[in-house]
Amino acid sequence: GGGGGGRDAKRPASSNLLEANKSLGQNFLKNPAIVDAIVDRAEIRATDCVLEVGPGTGNLTLKLLQRARKLVAVEMDSRMVREVRKRVDGDPRKHRLELIQGDVLRTPLPFFDVCVANLPYNISSPFLFKLLAHRPFFRRAVVMFQEEFAMRLSAKPGDALYCRLSVNTQLLARVTPLLKVGRNNFRPPPKVDSRVVRIELRNPPPPVNFVEWDGLIKLCFNRKNKTLRSSFTTKKVLADLETAHKTFASLSAGAR
Repeated sequence: GGGGGGRDAKRPASSNLLEANKSLGQNFLKNPAIVDAIVDRAEIRATDCVLEVGPGTGNLTLKLLQRARKLVAVEMDSRMVREVRKRVDGDPRKHRLELIQGDVLRTPLPFFDVCVANLPYNISSPFLFKLLAHRPFFRRAVVMFQEEFAMRLSAKPGDALYCRLSVNTQLLARVTPLLKVGRNNFRPPPKVDSRVVRIELRNPPPPVNFVEWDGLIKLCFNRKNKTLRSSFTTKKVLADLETAHKTFASLSAGAR
């Protein structure tokens, strides 16, 4: 992940082909058919504001510009920002594009209806939870993740990959796997395959304190092969629960 596309797969390697920056986790999507499939799955309306994360050299960007009323693209690499500007220069729709150079984890996200992201896999988890916490609600996000990470998001109880990430994500959103993307569709090819998923926030959100909930789920999945009883009856956990209960009781008394 990490870059919405190198050029067409048929283009020969040459000095003017931008090299992927390994420190930024870049792998450019080079298959035009996959680019088209991602755009189709995003189901963009003519009135939509779209957020693109990791435009790379701009293959997805150009396709999204054709469909969206406004496109906001966030890209960390200044070389890619220049490349995208160059590629949209002759496009009659270029006024629809707003390019933000920066780290998407530290950039305040604008209002958007649809998010399309092909991001570096090393920021998958923090980006996902930034997306899940985003308000106002967006209609959908179509995001490329590493295959195993993507499958964890939609795993069900009893599946080998079912984990804390599965529970927390599904508490806040509906996740639908869309298409598998083999590693050879990227330049350079990553070590693993990828998968595109659709994320739709639950609206209204569940009436739970997420920090407290996550603390509970962390305990449940702390040691996967233990029973819940044995996880909750260790000395440390019992002491932590007692402290938490006393804090809760004193806060409740103070609120009266």
